[in-house]
Amino acid sequence: QDFARSHPGGTLGRQLLLRVEQLMRSGDALPEVRPEAPLGEGLLEMSRKGLGMTVITDAAHRILGVFTDGDLRRALDRHIDIHRATMREVMTSPCKTIGPRELAAEAVHQMEVHRITALPVADAEGRLIGALNVHDLFRAGVV
Repeated sequence: QDFARSHPGGTLGRQLLLRVEQLMRSGDALPEVRPEAPLGEGLLEMSRKGLGMTVITDAAHRILGVFTDGDLRRALDRHIDIHRATMREVMTSPCKTIGPRELAAEAVHQMEVHRITALPVADAEGRLIGALNVHDLFRAGVV
């Protein structure tokens, strides 16, 4: 931490100091739908928000799962009727999440280990409070 504070502008300083909460997107920028939403609505939300995923939550905003383009490909492989399917049928659940106080470098590590490009950010009760993707980490100089 001393090194990071002495060299905050360097790559190593950013990796040691930046927290997920400083980089995450929040509020209206979050792609979020309910499990009963049609697949088409989830796709539109994913496209509008540009994070590469849609987070499926319950009425209390607790994270139930995620939907990505990989989930769409898997649904097509399973011959699911994309015009009738709901998000519950096509989402990945449970999904990987990260806490807001985690280091941004930990988000990079999770994305590498699990071969994913985006993470929902959850509070202690599992509610969606943010999200970030690999591009957010690149822009911040963490990667």
